[in-house]
Amino acid sequence: MEKNAAHVSPAFNIVSWVALMGGVASYLVGLWNAEMQLNERGYYFAVLLLGLFAAASYQKTIRDRYEGIPTTQVYYFMCLMTFIISIGLLLVGLWNATLLLSEKGFYGLAFFLSLFGIVAVQKNVRDGWDKTEPEVVPPEVQE
Repeated sequence: MEKNAAHVSPAFNIVSWVALMGGVASYLVGLWNAEMQLNERGYYFAVLLLGLFAAASYQKTIRDRYEGIPTTQVYYFMCLMTFIISIGLLLVGLWNATLLLSEKGFYGLAFFLSLFGIVAVQKNVRDGWDKTEPEVVPPEVQE
């Protein structure tokens, strides 16, 4: 499919990056200052990384399907399940954490702001990609 209105406004691009960096930075500063053990910090950090990767990958898979690029059903459901699992892991971790309710809310909001940011940035990068540029093909594939 052709790109329809794929122009990315600079304002939306900036806001997307601010949302991503703001969410991730807030989450990480909260982890750094938290009164929790190192293994708990590692858990929440790993959940953030899993969520960011899953959200970007799921968004890319949906966009590929929309543009007619073939994707397997297995990969699509793996992306979806990983996205859902990352949210579930955060919710279970926060539910069982001995944190104040305000701290739990802070981590949840920073996490979801980060997910929104990564999806918006991924969309902007994809929309800004010029498909008329030739792709670099490795020499072994050219033969």
